[in-house]
Amino acid sequence: MVGPREVVGVDIGGTKTHLALGSGGRIGREWTVSTPTWRTHSRPGNATALWGLVRDWLGDDGLRLPLVVGAHGCDTTEQCDEFAVALRQYFTGGVLVVNDAELLVPAAGAGDGIGLIAGTGSIAVARVQGDLVTAGGWGWVLGDEGGAAGLVREAARAVLGELDRGEPADPLGRRLLGVFEATDGPELALAVTTSTSAASLGERAVEIFDAADEGSALAVLVIQEAGQQLAELVDRLIRRGVTTGQVVAGGSVLLGQRRLYDAFAAALGRRHSELAVQLLDRAPVLGALALGDSVPASY
Repeated sequence: MVGPREVVGVDIGGTKTHLALGSGGRIGREWTVSTPTWRTHSRPGNATALWGLVRDWLGDDGLRLPLVVGAHGCDTTEQCDEFAVALRQYFTGGVLVVNDAELLVPAAGAGDGIGLIAGTGSIAVARVQGDLVTAGGWGWVLGDEGGAAGLVREAARAVLGELDRGEPADPLGRRLLGVFEATDGPELALAVTTSTSAASLGERAVEIFDAADEGSALAVLVIQEAGQQLAELVDRLIRRGVTTGQVVAGGSVLLGQRRLYDAFAAALGRRHSELAVQLLDRAPVLGALALGDSVPASY
């Protein structure tokens, strides 16, 4: 009896890239690298760089195995297909590219559903007749509500609003002023708006949850609103024709901060009580390994 074939799975997030070699949904070897250290601003460049990563890690044998990539930033069917075409110049075992949030559902062992990520950023994804449908994922300047960077942006807005009204800084205000080394509102606004990346901004999100634990009503409000905004992402997909009975949620913020997950689950329950919600407690890259069975042996 022939066992499941080995698959190279790659989960490319905005902050880190998780590579795994495995079969049958089990990881045999794995490696994690910082995404900004290798990802370029072009898909052909990214394909070349990912080829180099896999070759350095597994040697030429790794290039002959099926490759499944969940890629942050591949937000349309066409973008996923374009990246797959670029990768097929280097990988001969077959290539499948999906959005990184699409890995959550197969990682949970489910056949279909909506994948929702709240990590550095946020996005909800599903497939309708094979086409990728997304909501959110616009980056911290325009969106990413419920993601780490978006939470910090909204927390800063809330604190600045309180300062504008002449209110003294509460635990959330004091924490943000401290972590951004600001003495007043203008300095806080400048520090937030000149942040160099979503990752560097998102590192401060823990301050919001710590402030909530200290009794900050403002921090609690920011978290509750973020949960509602994540539920809104799911609602947008359903209004666009996604039919499913479940949502698989993941990402570092939802996993690490129960307050946010509870706020999201409660808000989604009010909107769509028919949906089951699962918080993924395992590595999303397992979804890439699970999808390996659907990759043709070669092209």
